[in-house]
Amino acid sequence: MFEALSDKLQRSFKNLRGQGTLTDENINDALREIRVALLESDVNLDVARDIIEHIRAKALGSTVATALSPAEQIVKIVRDELMEVLGKDTARFKFASQPPTVILMAGLQGSGKTTTTGKLAAWLKKGGHRPLLVSVDVYRPAAREQLKVVASTVGVQIYEGKLSETTGTADVLRLAKEAFREARNFANDVLIVDTAGRLGIDQALMDEMAQLKKELNPSEILFVADAMTGQDAVNSAKAFNDLLQITGAVLTKMDGDSRGGAALSIRKITGQPIKFLGTGEKPDAFEPFHPDRIVSRILGMGDIATLLERAEEKLDKDKATAFAKKALSGDGFSLEDFRDQLRQIKKLGSMQSILKMLPSVGPFQGMQQAAQNVDQKQFDRVEAIINSMTKKERQNSSIINGSRRKRIALGAGVQVSEVNNLLKQHAQMSKMFKTMGTPGGAGKMQQRLMSQMGGMRGGGGFGR
Repeated sequence: MFEALSDKLQRSFKNLRGQGTLTDENINDALREIRVALLESDVNLDVARDIIEHIRAKALGSTVATALSPAEQIVKIVRDELMEVLGKDTARFKFASQPPTVILMAGLQGSGKTTTTGKLAAWLKKGGHRPLLVSVDVYRPAAREQLKVVASTVGVQIYEGKLSETTGTADVLRLAKEAFREARNFANDVLIVDTAGRLGIDQALMDEMAQLKKELNPSEILFVADAMTGQDAVNSAKAFNDLLQITGAVLTKMDGDSRGGAALSIRKITGQPIKFLGTGEKPDAFEPFHPDRIVSRILGMGDIATLLERAEEKLDKDKATAFAKKALSGDGFSLEDFRDQLRQIKKLGSMQSILKMLPSVGPFQGMQQAAQNVDQKQFDRVEAIINSMTKKERQNSSIINGSRRKRIALGAGVQVSEVNNLLKQHAQMSKMFKTMGTPGGAGKMQQRLMSQMGGMRGGGGFGR
């Protein structure tokens, strides 16, 4: 997400490097490129215009540190302005003083409300809450059944209720009230209401949402928007906010071809914060929206904080510590150890998503470029090769002769050359870790890794 906007902004900053001071001419050139970058990233026209004017005023004012170069000055000003637009602090989730806390999920059909309802429930459950789900979408075929499947997947309770023969708003309000009583009676401290959507804004939908709000008095009204729809998501957010006064937004499908402009536009136009991002299909592909981290990603500064949080949550710390001690001890590590670590890394997500959380400037620039060439399927092929070995071979790769390599390749469904590449690279990695375990070895290790990051390409063996 935000890659297109980030790339275009980086180009505009690059053009200022090497220039001594900020002048009207180079400021105008930079602002012209930044404006194009914002518009091409689906930022609302009025929002883009406001951002540009604010950047211009700050660039020509006296608030800029004179010790910075022109490029650094513009980067700082753009960062400050994006932080102003997205909000300086992470939005807090509101809970009712008297449970259950009611969360109303709003949005158009196809925006991902039902899936997001399940993800939000899983996130709350992980935080120690006991959410109850209910679908009041009595119009779309199988909508209620879909939420039932989602609830089962994430392991949370759902209130189903029964529909009358003639479904309508009366059923919607009745189901909502029954679910509220159910949550209160069975000590569910959160009730998440998955509402009906339409293909477009219509009066019937808005009237029904207004009645639900009046009946349930929700602590949170979250507008769920498909980030890939760009300006349509912004227009819908404004319509819902004008009627319901939403408390926040959730942007879904941020792992797709979203250009990121909806995030800037929705926050600016509605005045309400973005609270969560949906970053994939799995229930845990859901994260709180941290404005400072998102701005860092947009400006190519990476998002180390999120990467560390993800590692802390998903990786086995004991296994990682044991591996590090073994690898750095001078005894090396086996292919079995290597496979275990490969499985650990896969828990963090795709290699592209991991590398994109690193800064795209300075010594990490090569890693960002390498992310474009990573073939994720190659990791599965490497694991298949190691799985085709006997336990003895995995523990001691030096015994793997020519005939064994042929057998391993046949079992894994790969070429012998791929087995040879893996064994060669395993030997190189063992040597690197031994070097790293010696005084001064860490710096040498970093330099070598940087020079080899380009090796992560499909068809060329497993990347270093």
